[in-house]
Amino acid sequence: MNDKKPAMRRGLNARHIRFMALGSAIGTGLFYGSASAIQLAGPSVLLAYLIGGAAIYMMMRALGEMAVRNPVSGSFGQYTSQYLGRFPGFLTGWSYAFSMLVVCLADVTAFGVYMGFWFPDTPAWIWVLGIVFFIGALNLCSVKVFGELEFWLSLLKVTAIISMIVAGAAVLIFGIKLGNAAEHTASISNLWSYGGLFPNGLSGMIASFSVVMFAFGGVEMIGITAGEAKDPQRAIPRAINSVPLRILLFYVLTLLVLMSLYPWPKIGGEGSPFVQIFSGLGISSAATLLNIVVISAAVSAINSDIFSAGRMMYGMANNGQAPASFARLSRFGVPWMTVLVMSAALLLGVLLNYLAPKNLFLMLAAVVTFSIVWVWLMILLSQVVMRSRMSPQDIAELKFPVPFWPLGPACAIVFMLFIFGVLAWFPDTRMALYVGIAWLALLSLGYWLCLARHDKLLGIPPKACASRLQP
Repeated sequence: MNDKKPAMRRGLNARHIRFMALGSAIGTGLFYGSASAIQLAGPSVLLAYLIGGAAIYMMMRALGEMAVRNPVSGSFGQYTSQYLGRFPGFLTGWSYAFSMLVVCLADVTAFGVYMGFWFPDTPAWIWVLGIVFFIGALNLCSVKVFGELEFWLSLLKVTAIISMIVAGAAVLIFGIKLGNAAEHTASISNLWSYGGLFPNGLSGMIASFSVVMFAFGGVEMIGITAGEAKDPQRAIPRAINSVPLRILLFYVLTLLVLMSLYPWPKIGGEGSPFVQIFSGLGISSAATLLNIVVISAAVSAINSDIFSAGRMMYGMANNGQAPASFARLSRFGVPWMTVLVMSAALLLGVLLNYLAPKNLFLMLAAVVTFSIVWVWLMILLSQVVMRSRMSPQDIAELKFPVPFWPLGPACAIVFMLFIFGVLAWFPDTRMALYVGIAWLALLSLGYWLCLARHDKLLGIPPKACASRLQP
């Protein structure tokens, strides 16, 4: 009878995973959140993206080493349970699902803002309600449908970004006059003409890390696809090795062009800075096209977040760390319970957009930063513990080893701890730290009251998890 039960299907090919990897780097954090980062740091935000990107790459290589060695549904939630113990694994899996929920809330909030470009008099919560129902229905389809949708949405985003970079570079190189050229002169000198490269000092750049790291959230989804990839040992390394190029191209080069085209002090938080810049330069058609792109990016991000949360909770349910109902699959091999729960929770976004539309995105981004950095820290620590338990022969046989071992992962771990300090230091993000700590405390209470007692009755030791991993 077990053979007839629905099972996860390996319906994601290399093309799907490659473009999902590309798409994960181009989301709401870039199209919308970059405005907040620019206002905090000015042109020095480029350095913040480079530093944060280096740490992210080391984290992704640590995840890739584990995922290629043992591709499972649940990914880093399972690895944390296996190498650090069931309690850290419980905290990591639930924290990731929580971060995906809050990211979705931030994304649907941004979606409502984007639609305001065309319909300024329509309340944002109406658009939020519509997108929640649409994405919920979409995620109940097979993983192949998900992969195809992400492929085309990612292709649209990548094409738009590259086109914008080429067009912007042409304006700068050839001195092309734009609609409002008399008011705003497009020049590379805009990077230092308004207070220098560090207009708000070093503290301004450090403060921007809370938004910068939020923008990178989602790249870890590459590891989650391992359980449904047709050839994870080839597809995952290719996707992860593209991370440095994506960071340079889609963040550093893109924002370099934007801040050269338009004075950075005038980039505000109303709508996407991409749309605002081209609209301010008098290129209304480009602004309209970019608004379509950023809307598709928001849809893609919400879609991916629900996908990631569903697979994480599926792995935890199979490992006894989440309700068994989260392991139920539809006839398409989709964990439908998580989709329903996430969609229902996203209705909270409708209420939040109705009650607190101002600065909602920045508050949600800071909360996500805490949760996602916690997850990244656990990934790095899990890889360190895995290495410590391996023999020299096992290490030599690794097919996708972490580079610069052990210095690289150690520097990334220190940087993740530094980000927690950033959240604590600045008043605007301190509340997010309190929320994150309260969340971990609540999870800890739930674990020791429920799961720890259950494991003790079944005779499961705190670190016994490997035997229950689902390949």
